[in-house]
Parts: sequence; structure tokens; C-alpha cells
Amino acid sequence: MQIAVIGKGLIGGSFEKAARRAGHDALIFDKGDDFRVEGADVVFVAVPPSAVVPVIDAIAPRLKEGAVVVDATGVKGTVCRDLRKYAYEARWVFVGGHPMAGKEKNGYENSDASLFDGASMILTPYPTYGRAPLDMLERLLREMGFARIVYTDPAHHDEMIAFTSQLCHLISSAYVREPLARDHVGYSAGSFRDMARVGAPDPDTWTELFFANRDALLPILERYIARLDDFRGALAANDRGRMHKALEEGVHAKSQFGKGLK
Repeated sequence: MQIAVIGKGLIGGSFEKAARRAGHDALIFDKGDDFRVEGADVVFVAVPPSAVVPVIDAIAPRLKEGAVVVDATGVKGTVCRDLRKYAYEARWVFVGGHPMAGKEKNGYENSDASLFDGASMILTPYPTYGRAPLDMLERLLREMGFARIVYTDPAHHDEMIAFTSQLCHLISSAYVREPLARDHVGYSAGSFRDMARVGAPDPDTWTELFFANRDALLPILERYIARLDDFRGALAANDRGRMHKALEEGVHAKSQFGKGLK
């Protein structure tokens, strides 16, 4: 197949390299390039949330019949809402997408053909296209290394990603700003590494993601802060029973999902 990728960063570069590894022809374009998508069977759009709609509007008249366009941004609600005008497009298909893969370092120079190996790809298609384009897309994604294809709606995607990804980045960013962190050597092990790993997200990218998903992220953040405040209150009141009860609740909660962790 002929693959076109728009967005020459970590994810876009990895799409290009994974497609080439799978034996497909792939072209990649950066902002400011002439997006030559006329012959593409699949177009991956790997740009920040605010750029997705303008890019797809720009390429829409040039797409061939049967082409499938997939975006890769971490927020689906606003993108899928603004592109709903293409939900009944007879000539080509738009599918919201989000690869659950990444690295601490961004940029094309850090992209990797194996980035998606074993990863999940979340898809939020409009319910108007039928299975044929999705089956074709699934085959390609599995050839590129994805082990799991998850179908959901944009609202559920945004709520889950607010919890499983965005909240983690906020917590880690707050954690690494503790002054004691600079003296961690000799005092830290796996717990510190796990907490600090995503503590330096790119401010431009993640500020945009957080605010694009504000409605889903804010209530989850507020519930988390309330649980932390319960710990703070137990310590302030020297209430061991309250602390023990909160920790017991955490043990029980993790037992409900912990087997799914790798």
C-alpha cells in the first residue's frame, strides 16, 4: 500500500518507519510541505490537536476514492466533532485514532519502526462507514506492530486517557518539583523512577493536550486531590485508623484491576 504521513515527529516518524518495515511505500511530510497525498491508500495525521482539522480540511479535496485518513492526537472529542462533516463522505473515510505508545524524548530523530510493537491502537470511527475500511486499516496496523485494536467513542476515549495518561503526567510533574528530588541518588530505587519517569513532558504539547481535554481531566484531577487530602488529613490529625482505612481501600481497588498491569 501507499502510506502518507503528515507530521515529522516521534509518532509520525514511527508511523513512516513501521510502514516501511512492513513492506509498504511511505512518504512523510512536515508542516509547510506540499502534502502529496493523491495516491495514498492511508494517511496518518500526526500533528498537535489544534492542527488536525486544518490539515485534514486542506488534504480532503486531494484524497483518492477509498482512502482512509487516521489522526493520532491524544484527544478525540473536539477532533471528531469538528470533522463530523466528513462522516458521510462517500469518497474517503476519516477515523479518529490514538496510538498508545511513546517515549520520553520527542522528534523524528527518536522515532522507531518498533515503537508500536505490542501496543494498543484506539480507534473512534463514525458509525456510518461499515466494516470494509476498518478491516483494511486493522490489517495495516497489525502489520505495523500493534497488538490490540480498541474501538470506543470519543467521549469515553477522552475520559480514559485523562485518567491513564494525562493525570499521570500532571502527578509526575508535581512530584519532580520537590526540592529533595535533586538529592535522590543513593536514596531512590524503583518507586522514584516510576514516579519521575514522565515528569518532564513537553510544555507546548502537553499544555495543549490538557486544555483540549479539560472537561474530562478536571473532575478526575479533583477526585485525585480529594484522596490525597484524605491522607493529609489523617497525618495532620494523627489518625492512624483513618490512614489504615484509606490504604486498605487502595489495596482493594488495585486488586480489582491489578492483574491487567504489565
